[in-house]
Amino acid sequence: MIQLLFLVLFAEGAVALLLMVKVGPLRELAMRVVDQVKTGKGPATVKTLACTLSVIFLSSVTSILKIQNRGLKLGTVSPMDQVLWRTHLLEASLIGYTLFLAFVIDRLHHYLRKLITLRKTSSTSREEVEKLQMENRSLREKEEKSSNETKKLQQEIAKLNESMKKLKMESEDNEKKASTAEAHVNALQKQSEELLLEYDRLLEDNQILQSQLLQRLS
Repeated sequence: MIQLLFLVLFAEGAVALLLMVKVGPLRELAMRVVDQVKTGKGPATVKTLACTLSVIFLSSVTSILKIQNRGLKLGTVSPMDQVLWRTHLLEASLIGYTLFLAFVIDRLHHYLRKLITLRKTSSTSREEVEKLQMENRSLREKEEKSSNETKKLQQEIAKLNESMKKLKMESEDNEKKASTAEAHVNALQKQSEELLLEYDRLLEDNQILQSQLLQRLS
């Protein structure tokens, strides 16, 4: 029994050391071993062993107390009782250290799992932050491009407004010129009509004069 406890205690100490100190891939191996122990029927088996060891621990402690009480009553302790007392003390010590190391291994495994999950979440959060930063940069670049495009469009609109003003001025000048030309044409038409009337009148006078002249000659 004591040799088996020494073997278990040595194995637990090795596992606890590997969990506390990272030695290459040995920590991952120890984590996998503890994971396998905690999955399936492992927890029930561990609880059964812990209860059994606790019962043996309590029986050893009671045996130690009985031997001490017997020695106090008799005043002396027999050699057999001394051997039994040392044996029970060693057994109780080994069981206590075994249970304590099992508890330490359980807690180390639990907190290491939490640390691994936190690292994974932190890495994913960092990736998300980097993605958001990239998206923010792209949005800023798009905003800068759009602002530059809007400035160019505003400049083009200003140029078009200036050209429209110039065209309006030219069209107004052309309208004025057209109106003055139309008035001049109307005046010329009136003059031509008056000249035609004067010409018709002169023709009539010429005809009258010719007829009078013919009458005098005859």
